[in-house]
Amino acid sequence: AQGEDVVAGIRTPQPMTRLAAAAAKATLPSMEDAMPEVFQQFVQVAATLENHFRDMQDIEFTVQHNKLWMLQTRGGKRTTAAALRIAIAMAEEGLITKEEAVRRINPASLDQLLHPGLDPKAPRQRLTKALPASPGAASGAAVFDADTATDWAKRGQAVILVRAETSPEDIHGMHAAKGILTSRGGMTSHAAVVARGMGRPCVVGATDLKIDGQKRTLTLGNTICREGDKITLDGSTGEVFLGEVPTIEPKLSGDFAILMQWADACRTLKIFTNAETPHDARVARQFGAEGIGLCRTEHMFFHEDRILVVRMMIFAREEGQRQAALALLLPMQRDDFAELFRIMGELPVMVRLLDPPLHEFLPPTDKELEEVARACSISLTEARQRAAELHETNPMLGHRGCRLGITYPEIYAMQIRAIFEAQQIVRKETGQNIIPQIMIPLIHGKPEMVLLEKQVASIAADVEAEHQTKLPYILGTMIELPRAALKAGEIAEHAAFFSFGTNDLTQTTLGLSRDDAASFLGKYQELGLLEHDPFVTLDIGGVGELIKIASERGRAARPDIKIGICGEHGGDPASIAFCQQVGMDYVSCSPYRVPIARLAAAQAALALKKNGEF
Repeated sequence: AQGEDVVAGIRTPQPMTRLAAAAAKATLPSMEDAMPEVFQQFVQVAATLENHFRDMQDIEFTVQHNKLWMLQTRGGKRTTAAALRIAIAMAEEGLITKEEAVRRINPASLDQLLHPGLDPKAPRQRLTKALPASPGAASGAAVFDADTATDWAKRGQAVILVRAETSPEDIHGMHAAKGILTSRGGMTSHAAVVARGMGRPCVVGATDLKIDGQKRTLTLGNTICREGDKITLDGSTGEVFLGEVPTIEPKLSGDFAILMQWADACRTLKIFTNAETPHDARVARQFGAEGIGLCRTEHMFFHEDRILVVRMMIFAREEGQRQAALALLLPMQRDDFAELFRIMGELPVMVRLLDPPLHEFLPPTDKELEEVARACSISLTEARQRAAELHETNPMLGHRGCRLGITYPEIYAMQIRAIFEAQQIVRKETGQNIIPQIMIPLIHGKPEMVLLEKQVASIAADVEAEHQTKLPYILGTMIELPRAALKAGEIAEHAAFFSFGTNDLTQTTLGLSRDDAASFLGKYQELGLLEHDPFVTLDIGGVGELIKIASERGRAARPDIKIGICGEHGGDPASIAFCQQVGMDYVSCSPYRVPIARLAAAQAALALKKNGEF
């Protein structure tokens, strides 16, 4: 009988070995018993093929008149767990080297090991397919706002947060949800970036879905999903299913740890993480992160116990009022930084000072606006007027980053003092040499850097005098603007490190909005106008060229400058290969992408070594 008969279900397959037949309680004889001589010949040929190709083989053969005929051989298909087992076993048997074992595993496939997946045997009804923004799978009741997500989750209900798009004030709901679904946004939208950091499955850019927050419905054609109805997300494929589809929890085997050890021995790039919560920092350390390459302090401001104080600060018209609110925020920030320093120990922690525009903190509802008006002792009319004044037409290019710290120096002063006070507390507590790295965002040239360098030095001196101790620190900047890349030589005179914020550098170089470009990027890729989504894999010809220029000019001015990236590209294998080629010191990525980055960095180093470049 031909093998196709077995595939088609016409014939029942017979076991190859006596052992397999016994294990399966087979009624038909094994090949080893029925054709012992041919079986031994097959075993020898299979071993020859596996030794030649240095890989497990998927072999097709037939036996005619007691003669073995080999029809075809190819690399065997396997799950990631099986691929790990095979690669490690072959290395341990001496069939391949450890370096070859590291090369054989696709870094992106590690997602299968780190996140839950859908049970492949379970029935499912697909609703739509969009962008796979954050891997993993989850089922839950559809809810349409962050507060409902939090309330239902507290009652033990698994929920999926469904929004047209998310914003920073949705953070508490995103924490509570098992997964996130949006109809707008791309691979580096707010929902995508935050979900990856949290390890939550996320599907974005589902433009064919109509999400009605008021009616609390999700509609596609004649299909209507109401609040409370179960839906399932597969963040690895971008699929959305009606109802609950069972999931399978991941299991990290010892093979995973062995591969990571071998990969670490090969790589030269440091792997940092993007983290600002204790949970994210601990997860990243468990996955092998060697420091925090980006602590986004704005994410700390959206906690329920402090968002009102933040709003009081931005609604203040006078410095004195702003200082009063900042005095309440200072101990909160100090506690935040101290906990991160405790978790990371003497590993690097790069703290980015407040970056987003103030309007992101504005209350989205009348109820919350009334709460701010009462707290600030102003009328609702005045509160609405102040909110209107803070509105910006293009906030990404507006009053944010270091511009905010320069026009309202008391805001950065509070954060800088909180960093140094936290450093002093943890150094005294643990005896460890904690050296924070302070990152200035959105610099476009040397003058801004010089001004803020003086502010940092002044506050450091004040805290040192108060505590009678020396507090070392490292000051650097985030390169997010083309002008900053071109002026990197001058900026490097006052910056000990460059961290390329490749999300915004991509936006400002290509003139694309990462939240809106998803509507046409697919067509651009289809027509060959773009090889890939530039927010997923770095645009080497444009953004990459600016990074090269900035790196060269920065090193010429300061040979010991440390250079890395902290955008979402830090977890993309192709982008990591570019970082290796230009001689970066580190990449920083979301906690759950740390293992992927470790393996990709090892493969990038081995590729350069093979080409004789280092």
